[in-house]
Amino acid sequence: MIDLTQIPSPCYVMEEELLRKNLSLIKHVADTAEVEIILAFKAFAMWKSFPIFREYIHSTTASSEYEARLAFEEFGNKAHAYSPAYTAHNFPAFLKYCSHITFNSLSQYKRFYPMVKTGTNPVSCGIRVNPEYSEVEVELYNPCAPGTRFGVTSDLLPDTLPDGIEGFHCHCHCESSSYELERTLKHIEDKFSRWFPQLKWLNLGGGHLMTRKDYDVDHLISLLKGLRERYPHLQVILEPGSAFAWQTGPLVASVVDVVENRGIRTAILDVSFTCHMPDCLEMPYQPYVRGAESLPADAVKDARAGEHIYRLGGNSCLSGDYMGSWKFDHELQVGERILFEDMIHYTMVKTNMFNGIHHPSVALLHTDGHLEVYRTFCYEDYRDRMC
Repeated sequence: MIDLTQIPSPCYVMEEELLRKNLSLIKHVADTAEVEIILAFKAFAMWKSFPIFREYIHSTTASSEYEARLAFEEFGNKAHAYSPAYTAHNFPAFLKYCSHITFNSLSQYKRFYPMVKTGTNPVSCGIRVNPEYSEVEVELYNPCAPGTRFGVTSDLLPDTLPDGIEGFHCHCHCESSSYELERTLKHIEDKFSRWFPQLKWLNLGGGHLMTRKDYDVDHLISLLKGLRERYPHLQVILEPGSAFAWQTGPLVASVVDVVENRGIRTAILDVSFTCHMPDCLEMPYQPYVRGAESLPADAVKDARAGEHIYRLGGNSCLSGDYMGSWKFDHELQVGERILFEDMIHYTMVKTNMFNGIHHPSVALLHTDGHLEVYRTFCYEDYRDRMC
């Protein structure tokens, strides 16, 4: 249990016990199915926690030069890289920091593979393929939507793969189940298995939410074992992000004011949805608040006298920087702590300093109850971001 009195507000708090629980499950899947599962920095990149991760996994995946450098310098291993587009300026860095490089298109491969071939560092190259199938319903997160810019369709691949292409990368999941993977694998194999004999590895991308409570882990292991039995020469790789940091800690905030307009009460906080929880507005979804009942968004408009129903409002000047509705069992007071659950993945990596709002601190709650504050932010952090 978190002692709220020892936590600065606002603050992202990762709980080591919950993190290790996720890591243990992921390692179990990897070892049992004899596959490699690596951490995707796009969902989580809190590098001061990497010593814990290295007890369970051996590699990471990067989508940019900076992520690749973070993998090399802070995780201590070369990254598996995929980027929609490499440039002449940043590709040498990928060659330095990466063990695997996946190209998004054949034209990118043709442009940059000569640099791989003549380089001094060994790099295994792959191509991203598009099976033209995904069950992701929100188009913002669907990498296989019609007209997508991601990957090569089967009709564009030559019978003999270009020199140096050793793997296929396929990503078409988002917080998905093993049963969606099962259906996806059928499409991948139907469209691309004829090239598998020419490959060394198959990367099934991210979105495999194996640490979610209702996820069928045994079914996932069975699928992966079956895949390896059918293609025993292939190294199978998964690169989830959310699964590693799923439900590993809250964003702790405080009430700074309560305002009312035409019967709608809003508790204004010292955090911002648009700055510190952007997926809540992008997706959108209403996060869980500890000790509160989540209601339909319009419930706050119909609250009866005596009901403690509030919108929660951010402290930026964006009009839409709020969400609602939550029902509490008491009247909210200025200074009271509000805990947004499950705010470690896809939060810190997306935060911004819009309005110069005070950035949440970052902390790790150790298993012995000690809170280690990794980072606090100050005016100079904002100033340096603005140049």
